[in-house]
Amino acid sequence: MRSKQELEDAIRAEGRAVLVVNAKSRRGRRLFGSARRLLTEAGLTFERIFPVTDPDRLTEIFTEVLALEPDLVVVGGGDGTVAAAVSHLTHRDIALGVLPLGTTNNFSRSLELPQDLRGAVSVLRDGKVADVDVGWFTGTDPGSDPPSDAGGDPPSDPGSGPGGATNGGEPDGRHIFANMVSLGLSVEVARNVPHGLKRVVGRAAYGLTAVRLLPRHEAFTATVRIGGETQEVLTHQLNVANGAHHSGQRIARDASPDDRLLAVYRLGDERRLRLASATARHVLTGQWRSLDEDAFLTTDEVHIATDPPLPVDVDGEIRGQTPVTVKLLGNALRVIVPQSFVDT
Repeated sequence: MRSKQELEDAIRAEGRAVLVVNAKSRRGRRLFGSARRLLTEAGLTFERIFPVTDPDRLTEIFTEVLALEPDLVVVGGGDGTVAAAVSHLTHRDIALGVLPLGTTNNFSRSLELPQDLRGAVSVLRDGKVADVDVGWFTGTDPGSDPPSDAGGDPPSDPGSGPGGATNGGEPDGRHIFANMVSLGLSVEVARNVPHGLKRVVGRAAYGLTAVRLLPRHEAFTATVRIGGETQEVLTHQLNVANGAHHSGQRIARDASPDDRLLAVYRLGDERRLRLASATARHVLTGQWRSLDEDAFLTTDEVHIATDPPLPVDVDGEIRGQTPVTVKLLGNALRVIVPQSFVDT
């Protein structure tokens, strides 16, 4: 594994680069031509360009990408596309560059990337290589018997076993993730948000869908175990965040994908109106809140069980069900970030 500076030098010396753009993302198809023009103007050249029209082929495409042994993989798309890239690039001597072309772009916001295309390209040209954290999630496949403990060992290198960086979701329910694991109302929103509405109104589509679904949503009890301590919480929404943003909004001013922490927090309690008010408070005050507040539990590993078992949203995709274990993989992913990003 090269040092960050050595990898950065290799990229700047016209190292091998690959571009993957999800043309199904909110802005991917419309901005694909503009992205290629801006990248060319910035002096960035690519050995291969993969325009993705079928997101189901992402695993196949990233397998082709890795076979090229690139120094840099630039991914244009939303959080789902970035999550697919992260699952393949974790623990590899390859830098990930991001063009935020999705609806919420949570992970790119956490990397402090400009959300406009020109600004994001400028970071690819002038930024630096940093190492950031990712998460590792293991749960239960729907329809299978729950294990006695949903834990296990996270991958420490590519191909080290289920959930490793060589592929994305594994059939036994283990996954690398970039930004967040959540359960509750957001799972139903992810299942039901109309794609056409997302294209028209962007992030507001999630809020509108949540308002429609909330009156019928049932609160649940989650048992949260961190180390030797266990808490029971009654809520409509529970999140475990590696990144700093949720629904396009900052979680806390000191949250970062480079802080060696997972942030566990619920939104409201069993009352539906409390969920609405907690979500509004999250949107309005997240940039001023701190992870030191009682609303957050911070850890590098958490186990969550619910009764009954609930489906789990992993970076915007439904991936198995509770019980789940979430672990932090510190400094496991190499990314291109602005020079101002604090890399620890």
